Amino acid sequence: MAEVPQRVVSMNLCTDQLAMMLAAPGQLLSVSHLASDPRGSAMADEAKAYPPNHGLAEEIYLMQPDLVLAGSFTSRATVAMLQRLGVRVEIFEPAYGLDEIPGQIRRMGAILGREDEAQTMLETYEADLAAFQDEVTRNPRAAIYAANGYTQGDRSLSGQILIAAGFANVAEEVGFSDGGIMPLEQLVMLAPEAVITSRPYPGNSRAEDVMLHPALIASQDDLARGTFSDRDWVCGTPFVLRAVTEMAALRRALTSDRGN
Repeated sequence: MAEVPQRVVSMNLCTDQLAMMLAAPGQLLSVSHLASDPRGSAMADEAKAYPPNHGLAEEIYLMQPDLVLAGSFTSRATVAMLQRLGVRVEIFEPAYGLDEIPGQIRRMGAILGREDEAQTMLETYEADLAAFQDEVTRNPRAAIYAANGYTQGDRSLSGQILIAAGFANVAEEVGFSDGGIMPLEQLVMLAPEAVITSRPYPGNSRAEDVMLHPALIASQDDLARGTFSDRDWVCGTPFVLRAVTEMAALRRALTSDRGN
């Protein structure tokens, strides 16, 4: 069994957050620069307490870490270079479902030598998630619709968030279990009770224009248009429960408004 690391550097947004939640004081040296961006990070304020890194092998090696945390999509060149230099690198796969989050928590706890803290976090997560299952009386049909018309089905973390909140995902009706590009015409014809879109980033991205298309807006009343904040949806951490809570509130509003 590897010794408990004392100098940990994380270079992935999702490992950043798990490490910040579980690491002992002084154990975590640096997190990725993405961790301090409130648009994508659920712990942007906490991340300000750590020096940021940009995922470069040179800068990370000079920190003299005894452990580097990375994601499977993190710069492979950096990971390979650090490994060649003899640095221990632990690679985490993305979580594609709510049931994969406990494994992420346990693994991070074991790697950091923080098993007890991880167990406490896990028990709280599972209890809070279970609480959502008791209140659903009807499952409104909903669609996730993001930039470029991308939708996500039940075999995705976002799709699992919808299920936990009590929605039925219309992407499943048309074969998008893993996600894909759904034409706007198809979405309108499916007539979901709610369309969940991401909050546009500052600037003028034509990829996001589809989320504000007149045909989509005309097909939905104000109640049925939900938005999600990327920071609570992208990583397999307990922060996904904030997204479930937000979507459950939308579902309750829909069912109450329509007499169900």
